[in-house]
Amino acid sequence: MNAILLSGTCALVVSLFLTRWAIRQFAAWSLGQLIREDGPVTHHLKRGTPTMGGAAIVVSVLIGYAAAKLLTWDSPSRPALLVLFLLVAMAGVGFLDDFIKVRKQRSLGLRSRAKLLGQTAVSLTFGVLALLRARPNGGPAPVSLRLSLVSDVGPVLPWVIVMALIWFMVNGTSNATNLIDGLDGLLAGSAVMVFAAYTIIGIWQNQHLCGSASPADGLCYQVASPLDLATVAAALTGACFGFLWWNASPARIIMGDTGSLALGAAMAGFAVLTRTELLLVVLGGLYVAVTGSVIIQVSWFKLTRRTTGVGRRVFRMTPLQHHFELLGWEQVTVVIRFWIIAGVCVAAALGIFYSDWVGGLR
Repeated sequence: MNAILLSGTCALVVSLFLTRWAIRQFAAWSLGQLIREDGPVTHHLKRGTPTMGGAAIVVSVLIGYAAAKLLTWDSPSRPALLVLFLLVAMAGVGFLDDFIKVRKQRSLGLRSRAKLLGQTAVSLTFGVLALLRARPNGGPAPVSLRLSLVSDVGPVLPWVIVMALIWFMVNGTSNATNLIDGLDGLLAGSAVMVFAAYTIIGIWQNQHLCGSASPADGLCYQVASPLDLATVAAALTGACFGFLWWNASPARIIMGDTGSLALGAAMAGFAVLTRTELLLVVLGGLYVAVTGSVIIQVSWFKLTRRTTGVGRRVFRMTPLQHHFELLGWEQVTVVIRFWIIAGVCVAAALGIFYSDWVGGLR
């Protein structure tokens, strides 16, 4: 618990000051955000706002976690390092995307194929490292070969299928958080709730590990180093809180793909390593809805264009948050209401997590 408190507090403090420094320095380096021309008119006011602010989140997490480990004289665990790998590596992909936008002065950075290739390289590397030496020191494997909601369900899957699922989860979640980023504070605020939930899940799993506190069948978790995963989640919670101070409307710095891709990949990493893959669908329900709006919009447009010759749209604009902006909602109103939805999804997921454990007592 000391490590969790130290990690979260240190990441929060570092993020507050580091983001403030990044605002000045990135502006001096002319790292300003480019805005898509077909977006809402109100977004054009953001042109030139410093971007790549996600780098401050990533650095704050690393410092917060390292400080917690040093002050508690504890060594890092393999699952925690795997999440940090996802965070840093996917931030690297996002940084390339942001840098190309700024360097070439266009609203689109990496080409879609190049971006997908980078995301695939990161997700598959994570999968290989997670499955390598599946049971170190005789403890539980970092990654289960079965799907999990709160505990393992279904048959044992071939490692090829597991790798495909990891690829889908990491790429899908990082793209989902990338889609929802665009309104001041929307992603940072919702991410705080998700990472706070994983902090709680990690603490609870640690208190009920199989072979320790809860020996009864059905009342324990086969998870590797859940408390250290909670330490990383606490660092992410604190870092996003600190960034949100400067990113709240009107944003003085933008997260960019550097932050949005990294945060989504980290969420997927927690889901895989805490064995709550299916629970992430509920926990990140807001991201699922936003991604679904894009899929529906594109699919319906292509279908109607093929059948009638004229493409039609379901929403005024996607991702979903822009649809409500074009309906006349103020940006702050959209953000707050989406935060409420994110909070409801997180509460529902934690309810499912706890009720499953209570059900095991009967």
